[in-house]
Amino acid sequence: MIARPCPATTAVKTRLIASADPERLETWVRYSNGLCRDCQATCCTLPVEVRIDDLIRLQLVDEFERDEPAKQVARRLSREGVVEHFNQKHGLFTLTRMANGDCLFLDTRTRLCKVYDKRPDTCRNHPRIGPRPGHCAYVRKAGR
Repeated sequence: MIARPCPATTAVKTRLIASADPERLETWVRYSNGLCRDCQATCCTLPVEVRIDDLIRLQLVDEFERDEPAKQVARRLSREGVVEHFNQKHGLFTLTRMANGDCLFLDTRTRLCKVYDKRPDTCRNHPRIGPRPGHCAYVRKAGR
C-alpha cells in the first residue's frame, strides 16, 4: 500500500522566481503569463526607443509633423523633456526617464503605465522583442 499525504494538510506549491537584474540579461527569467501581475514594472526602467508613429499615438507629435525633419521634432521634444536621445540614422527617439530610471509614463505609486492604451510599439511587443526575446527583467512587488 502506498502512503499518500492527506489533501487537507498538503501545502499549496508556489513557484519561486528569482529577481532579475535589468542590467544583466543572463538573470532575466523566461516570460510566462501572469508575471506582470506581481512584478514592479522592471521593464519600465529600460530605455524605450520609439518611432514617429508612436509619438503621434502618444499625442506628443501632431500628424502634420510627420513630414517635418525628424531631427527638428527631436530637438523640440528634447527641450520639452520627453526625448533624451535621437538616432537620426535609424529614426529612433529614446524617451526620457525619470531620475530613478523609471519611464516617463510610469505611475510611481501604482507602478502601472499611465498611457497603456497609447503605449509605444516597443512596450506592446515586450517581451517578444527586446534585449532578450522571450525573457523579462522580473522583480517581485514588495509585500507579495
